[in-house]
Amino acid sequence: MSGSRQYPDDPSGPFPAPPTTIEDREDRPIEIRAVGSFAEGALEDVVEMYLAFDPADRAQGIPPTGESRIRNWLETIGEDSVNVVASHDGDAVGHAMLVPDTDDPSAIEDNADIEWELAIFVLQAYQQAGIGTVLLENLLGHAAEIGIERVWLTVERWNNPAIALYERVGFESTGTESFEQEMAILLDPEG
Repeated sequence: MSGSRQYPDDPSGPFPAPPTTIEDREDRPIEIRAVGSFAEGALEDVVEMYLAFDPADRAQGIPPTGESRIRNWLETIGEDSVNVVASHDGDAVGHAMLVPDTDDPSAIEDNADIEWELAIFVLQAYQQAGIGTVLLENLLGHAAEIGIERVWLTVERWNNPAIALYERVGFESTGTESFEQEMAILLDPEG
């Protein structure tokens, strides 16, 4: 069920949905695709990406470090999550996900009025190249296609590049705690 979070009055969008191929600011071809529960080898690609992820860029304790912890984290959240992966030359370079904010499997299955928490990561060598924006927009477009309406996130208050990205696509600030800023977006499942 919808929690006590505030959401914007008007929905944002429409957003593009995967599959998408772009050229980033470094002229690299980047493929964006939705993956269902890390099927068809996507889990291995994403595990490899997170193994290469600089631990100094972790936010709020994620992604975890170490292969077994990364694999366990992805398998745990991957069951009901919505995932979009950015790849370059067949290797995952970005991952965005929505995790349902409920433990009720029937609410997820029925796509009931639940909230979804967003997380997004782009490998350091691919940051500042426009990939995060396209990855986020495609995740939101895919989410709207499957009927998701309420998405929220928390971001460290001093992470100005991330906050600017979220605001560009339509997220609004809904609250601030000492170290984190909460933001939310309302999607239009009708497109």
